[in-house]
Amino acid sequence: MTAVSVPASGTNYTLTAGGATAVVASLAGALRSYRVNETHLTETWEDSAIPPGGAGILLAPWANRVDGGVWQLHGKEQRLDITEPSKGNATHGLLRNTAYQALAVSEGSVRLQAEIFPQHGYPFHLLHTAEYSLSEEGLTVTQSLENLSETAAPFALGAHPYLKISDVPTEDLTLTLQADFRFETNERSIPTGKVPVSGQFDLRRGQRIGDVEFDAAFCGLELRGGRHVHVLSAPDGRSVALWGDASFSFAHVYVSTIYPGVTKAVAIEPMTAPADAFNSGEGLRWLEPAGRFTAQWGIEPRLE
Repeated sequence: MTAVSVPASGTNYTLTAGGATAVVASLAGALRSYRVNETHLTETWEDSAIPPGGAGILLAPWANRVDGGVWQLHGKEQRLDITEPSKGNATHGLLRNTAYQALAVSEGSVRLQAEIFPQHGYPFHLLHTAEYSLSEEGLTVTQSLENLSETAAPFALGAHPYLKISDVPTEDLTLTLQADFRFETNERSIPTGKVPVSGQFDLRRGQRIGDVEFDAAFCGLELRGGRHVHVLSAPDGRSVALWGDASFSFAHVYVSTIYPGVTKAVAIEPMTAPADAFNSGEGLRWLEPAGRFTAQWGIEPRLE
């Protein structure tokens, strides 16, 4: 009997629409790749690897970090498992190592679902659903959260895609992000306050990726036509945009120098709340029993 080789990221679903192709992995509901014709618009990884640096994964029921994994629920201390040992935090939600199950698959879309069970530091039962829909105009991701618990549950949603334009080194791309404020953080990447953007953090007129290096969250995002839009541009005028609806009113930008195989990589992360929202309350939402929350984000190629 010949062993069947399954990627470390689980079942992979290939979506197609015209010249566009996207691959979605069952592990963490991750966007493994997205390309238009021969131009790749996201970073990817090998079959033998799990998503490096959280590439493409979905974030629920919180985005980014919880300080020390500790927070208060109605006056009672909650202790999450520490999943970022280097900084002593709980990071990227509770589904990073979970395989989503496919509910529906077609040529241009896949709908996935995963359960969040009551566990250390999070005594709630939730259902996270994500639908990826591909068209020639772009990729749309719809994330929904349903509360199966008997009490209201705090939450935030997010995603962790790394964008690129494959025939241009990422350090030569320019990121434009219309945000008026950024979060200052301590040495453990926990927000300590908000300040107006300045210097390398002022992305309103664009910053070349090769000239900056940071891991920072932004707020005060411009909302135009019901969307927050963040654009990564090549010197020849081509670009790729990441957009989020009004609910994704925070964006995290991570300029990585350790992503495998490239000099620099840039994650542009749509979030409904910033890091440590369980403690700060910033952007935090509460979902009532049997309640459902839905938000959308997507990637739009601008290659003509």
